[in-house]
Amino acid sequence: MNTAAIYVKTQPEVKEKAQKIAKIKRLRQFVKTKRAPLNVEEKPSKYLIESIKKSEEQLSKGQTSPAFDNAKDAIAWLEKQGV
Repeated sequence: MNTAAIYVKTQPEVKEKAQKIAKIKRLRQFVKTKRAPLNVEEKPSKYLIESIKKSEEQLSKGQTSPAFDNAKDAIAWLEKQGV
C-alpha cells in the first residue's frame, strides 16, 4: 500500500490534540466519502450574537448601504456618511 504524508503548520498544543483525535479509521473514511466531518462545539461570543441581531434589524428596516460598482463610489458614500 502506498502512503503519503500530509504536513500542516500549527501550534504545538494544537498538533498534540489533533494527533490524539485523528485515527487511521477517520482518514480512510475521509478518503472514501470525500468529506471531513467537523464538530464545532464552540459557542459564538455575546458580541457576535449582538452584532448579528443588530445587522438583522438594520436589514429588515432597509438600513443598508447601496451596492457599488467600484471602490471609489463606496469610499465617497462612506465619507458622505461621516465614517
